[in-house]
Amino acid sequence: MFQVRIHGRGGQGVVSAAEMLSVAGFLENHHTQAFPSFGSERMGAPVMAFCRLDDKPIRLREPVISPDALIIQDTTLLHQVSLFEGVSDDGFVLINSSRDISQLGLDEFFAQHPEIRVLTVPATQLALEHVGRPLPNAALLGGFAALTGRIQIASVAAAIDQKFSGRVAAGNIAAAQAAFDQANHDQRAESLC
Repeated sequence: MFQVRIHGRGGQGVVSAAEMLSVAGFLENHHTQAFPSFGSERMGAPVMAFCRLDDKPIRLREPVISPDALIIQDTTLLHQVSLFEGVSDDGFVLINSSRDISQLGLDEFFAQHPEIRVLTVPATQLALEHVGRPLPNAALLGGFAALTGRIQIASVAAAIDQKFSGRVAAGNIAAAQAAFDQANHDQRAESLC
């Protein structure tokens, strides 16, 4: 089973991201599950959502405590909440930021956990460019597909197309593709260093 925990703030599409990731996995014949966890129910409050992907039926119903992947939609949460708690030592961390890990003040954590693959993607900027709104969720799913290889970008696009319609779907698909391309480029450049 592959488990994903998504952190963000209310109004950023955290729950929709988990739902679309689940649909993308389902389109690839995985058993999937997605559900949210709310604190206070207001815009801007910290929100978590969870997604599970497996090749067999999923019987678990509790929150993801030991994620294989973290998607962090809002960097203001990085030093306020224990976001990295429970993450697998060989897991993945995707952060919505145009800054690198050093600039985010995360060098020490990732030096202590060198097997975790971490990547930053400017998902909010890509969403503004392609959708016209600062909603990073779809772009982050493109970055997730590139970073983890767990789902295909075509499945992400199909899931976005099912969730939205018209220009909104097209813009979100373009943002996801741009994040996917940038993440692949950044990973290739990193492997050459």
